[in-house]
Amino acid sequence: MPDPAHRPVLVPLLGDQLTRDLASLRGRAKDDTVILMAELWDEATYVRHHKQKIALIFSAMRHFAEELEDAGWSVDYIRLTDPDNAGDFTGEVARAIERHDPRAVHVTHSGEWRVQQAIEHWPEKFACKVEIHEDDRFLCPLPEFRDWAQDRGTLRMENFYRDMRRRTGLLMTADGKPVGGEWNYDKLNRESPDGGLDPPPRPTFAPDGITSEVIALVEERFGGHFGSLESFGWPVTREQAEAAADAFFAERLARFGPYQDAMVHGQDDLYHSMLSTSLNLGLLDPLDLCRRAEALYEAGEAPINSVEGFIRQIIGWREYVRGFYWQFMPGLAEANAMEAHRPLPEFYWTGETDMRCLADCIRSTRDNAHAHHIQRLMVLGNFALIAGIDPQAVQDWYLAVYADAYEWVELPNVAAMVLYADGGRLASKPYAASGNYINTMSDYCRKCRYSTAKKTGEGACPFNPLYWHFMHRHRDRLESNHRVGRIYANWDRMGEQRQREYLDSAEAFLETLVGANPGWARER
Repeated sequence: MPDPAHRPVLVPLLGDQLTRDLASLRGRAKDDTVILMAELWDEATYVRHHKQKIALIFSAMRHFAEELEDAGWSVDYIRLTDPDNAGDFTGEVARAIERHDPRAVHVTHSGEWRVQQAIEHWPEKFACKVEIHEDDRFLCPLPEFRDWAQDRGTLRMENFYRDMRRRTGLLMTADGKPVGGEWNYDKLNRESPDGGLDPPPRPTFAPDGITSEVIALVEERFGGHFGSLESFGWPVTREQAEAAADAFFAERLARFGPYQDAMVHGQDDLYHSMLSTSLNLGLLDPLDLCRRAEALYEAGEAPINSVEGFIRQIIGWREYVRGFYWQFMPGLAEANAMEAHRPLPEFYWTGETDMRCLADCIRSTRDNAHAHHIQRLMVLGNFALIAGIDPQAVQDWYLAVYADAYEWVELPNVAAMVLYADGGRLASKPYAASGNYINTMSDYCRKCRYSTAKKTGEGACPFNPLYWHFMHRHRDRLESNHRVGRIYANWDRMGEQRQREYLDSAEAFLETLVGANPGWARER
């Protein structure tokens, strides 16, 4: 520890700030700094996070603390089991100030609204100076996003993404044009999995002593939480995260684009990168990943549609939803423009449903703390949307069950994109679909008890009548939407009897749903 006669700077790190070049650490002298890290009960339980998510964060924190200490930093690390653990971030900072009597606290802006609100009160709470640094691991600073958004009546990710391409120079020609002549190659990225797919397995990392100790801790202290730890193999160090990135670029990037929307029963990863957990923890650098992908395109080793799609998810969507989150909080968390109030069905926790698509996505979520973006949007999310499930219940579920879910990225995706609860600020239309979409983009429907060809009545795929039930009950809101409105001409042509068959089938199915105990996710 530093010389007691010298008052150091205290640098608290959150569990998703595992970056050596973090703004609050950058330029600090090792003999003048104490880094505070703490495993916090409040953070593990404000929603009842998946066991793998808790294990991932605690293990990555312990490994990062060890890395810092090996590099000569002074780390004050508080374990969950420490008897005096305050349980919350502000409480641990207060205790650390008593121990170290720092002349200043330097902290990097939190990714979550509720934590940042607590940090904003530190200057009035603590006697020493408090400096809050912008989190510049993101490529678009929040003030710049606000400037971009404030004069626009409508916010659209595509416009933001093009600005980010110009800002970074990624996939841009010397004269400022997009490489290949197109900004977006998504039209080439909708291949269905007909004939089957044979993706390589993603790399997994056997638990070492630190991770094994954390897994045992999680089973002991959070045994009642959702999920299984049996298959835990997430990267928990920067070295492992880089190895996972190497494997993606070498083995799966080339086919990522065409099959990024495909779904295959029992194949949980396909050609996805599986890097979001490491990226969101701070173990990987987003711009570096994008430049590596770009280099593979330039070398002729990956097609433009795969590379552009990967880059768009990072500098486009990831940056956009982060800015959107801070632009519209705290109201976004309570938004319910579609007036959806049905309880979350119990099968979101148990997986016990005859809908094969939902059962498989929930199984992967339980076993892996992961499901890829189309499973989250067009199966799990689509059902919640058209069934009218309460947004706060759905948001809590997504935040709890996925290892890469932090509120800044989860909430805009779920409230605004999945559920359209913000009324269309983020998405130009609700992502509602019948069973035909799932049948086209997956093999789920082939062995399902329900038939997508059957539209109503016994044995009909529930997505079919629920889709029209959703469109019917929200006609006043959606008919004027240029991307949705023409659908109502189809509805009107059906005639009153056929319409009633759809509505009756949907209502009969909805009556069979059993609501989950809300305490599964959060005690409200």
